[in-house]
Amino acid sequence: MSFKFPRIRARARFGLRSLAAGILLWPAVCLASADPDRIAVYVDQAKLVKLPAKVSTIVVGNPLIADVTLQSGGIIVVTGKGYGATNFIAMDRNGEVLVDRQIQVEGPPDQLVTVYRGVERESYSCMPVCQRRVTLGDGDMYFRTAIGQAGSLSGQAAGAAAGGIR
Repeated sequence: MSFKFPRIRARARFGLRSLAAGILLWPAVCLASADPDRIAVYVDQAKLVKLPAKVSTIVVGNPLIADVTLQSGGIIVVTGKGYGATNFIAMDRNGEVLVDRQIQVEGPPDQLVTVYRGVERESYSCMPVCQRRVTLGDGDMYFRTAIGQAGSLSGQAAGAAAGGIR
């Protein structure tokens, strides 16, 4: 009867090692199996994607989620506009579908802090110091104030640049 215990221990060790290896390799397997028909982009950011050179028309399922702009040489610029998923279809001059791909727009990758004041929301990007970040879903007053400040700063910078060039 004593000969069974070493076998049980060996099987248990093998099982535990197999389980540990599976747990360690699981993230790599998940990352390696990325869906080639899906383009992931962050909201308010853009990504370049190469398509066949014959593309002449682009159709976007929901332009509130993503914007797709065709550039020369079969390059498209995919810009995340809102959270969610949509698709785009690329066609040639004859209307033949060359590409039909999903676009997944995700939240910002930076360290985002969200402050709620009652039902009003404010977003701050905290890399390395917290500063206002206009994000979909922010309160109207916060959104308008942040956009107004950004527009004012941009206008002042453009005016200074134009005044400096002679």
